[in-house]
Amino acid sequence: MSSVSAPRRTARSPANSNADPKAGSSVHEAAAPAPRRALHKGQQTKATIVEAALNLATHIGLEGLSIGALAELTGMSKSGVFAHFGSREELQISVVHEYHDRFEQEVFFPALQAPRGVARLRALFDNWMKRTSIELDSGCIYISGAVEFDDRTGPVRDALTASVQTWHAAMRRTIVQCRECGDLRADLDENQLLFEIHGLILALHYEARFLRNEGSMQRAIDGFESILARYASPT
Repeated sequence: MSSVSAPRRTARSPANSNADPKAGSSVHEAAAPAPRRALHKGQQTKATIVEAALNLATHIGLEGLSIGALAELTGMSKSGVFAHFGSREELQISVVHEYHDRFEQEVFFPALQAPRGVARLRALFDNWMKRTSIELDSGCIYISGAVEFDDRTGPVRDALTASVQTWHAAMRRTIVQCRECGDLRADLDENQLLFEIHGLILALHYEARFLRNEGSMQRAIDGFESILARYASPT
């Protein structure tokens, strides 16, 4: 199965390895590593800012992010934070990408260790539930972002929808594999099953995080088992 990584901006090109090694003086040769060190430090600083922004966004949403707030959190100047992104919108998009990367590492990739079929689908759901249990104390960028940007257009909404759609594509492919290997019924509609599984996660967030109903996690687990039983291939 292919990675579920959301589309990202083009990485910086590596240094030109074809440059003439004889060009320039020894002073230039000694100074050459400096830009690489500066770039590495810049990347580390940007990662620190994104980390702080992600932690903040999980509690107050993407729209709550501001250059000023992050400057205060990271101990940097506003101009220093701004220099790494160029705009508040680019900062928000970087947070969406970082959230997706972590979601991918915690939910998707570990599930690939399970064999194709229902075993992998269970692994995906179990990993998703583990992450959800943590996010009940903070928030899910996919869910809060949908509330914030559902009636808007623009690059931040595009980044959010691309991330969710990429994750849905991975789930859908796993469901199709369940059908192909005979674990689930041959007449299974993968889009319907995906809709039902995703609905469990959304209901869990609403019931547990907003209504604070006890037992919501177990209800989601029971719901998943009920779905699998309903779509299971006849024995």
